[in-house]
Amino acid sequence: MSTMIRLNKIISQAGLASRRLADQLIAQGRVQVNGHVVSELGAKADPSRDHIKVDGRRLKIEEHKRYFLLYKPRGVVSTRADDKNRATVIDLLSKQGIRGYYYPVGRLDYDSEGLLLLTNDGEFAEIVTHPRHELTRTYEARVLGVPDDHELDRLRKGLVVDGERTLPAGVKIRRILKGNRGPEALVEIAIREGRNRQVRNMCDAIGHPVVQLTRTKIGPLTAEGLRPGHVRELRPDEIKALTKRSASPPKTASDATPRRTAGPRPRRSREK
Repeated sequence: MSTMIRLNKIISQAGLASRRLADQLIAQGRVQVNGHVVSELGAKADPSRDHIKVDGRRLKIEEHKRYFLLYKPRGVVSTRADDKNRATVIDLLSKQGIRGYYYPVGRLDYDSEGLLLLTNDGEFAEIVTHPRHELTRTYEARVLGVPDDHELDRLRKGLVVDGERTLPAGVKIRRILKGNRGPEALVEIAIREGRNRQVRNMCDAIGHPVVQLTRTKIGPLTAEGLRPGHVRELRPDEIKALTKRSASPPKTASDATPRRTAGPRPRRSREK
């Protein structure tokens, strides 16, 4: 008996992409069923009988699901391939002997470093990246100048970036540092959404551009034991924790700027 299933679900279950990304692949004409290009969203197929290809590669329906936590160094792109021949996160997996069709869950800027998830489980990627899930991601941003209380409150309460207000964030200054162009601050920022270059844009909006950005936590996961370029497999309890929805916002009760020592206030440095 034939079992017809939506193509985007088949592609997702094969671990190739989330359902939303699968719809994009279909719309772009990159999916074939029995030798014919299918570009209609909502199209169905029988995974047990039909020959399904994505970008010319036969889809493998049954595949062991795996989940990795990678510490991405700066200068590496968080995509499967790069048209500029730059190193990718997939290259880092290969260097550690991990073979298979894996892809990053979300992205981390080329010039940023820190934690990134990779998997071949489309359903997992769908849950973790969905805005409704509100998975907290924590960053350490080294910024030019030292934000004052008003500027930190703007980040905490949400501010308009590219015409849209950000959700409330957990924010606190970790340290005040000496930079090449004056004082700099190491600011911890915890957000529940994943817009493109969001932390950098938030810091730009308060007049303190990011000098260096590191993602230090994804939900309950930390970088403990991971060096840049290295990866480890997630434990079952960690997978469960990531996919368990939590509507709690990042804690801000302890968000505070450390007391400055007596003396003149550090002069704020601005981006030229």
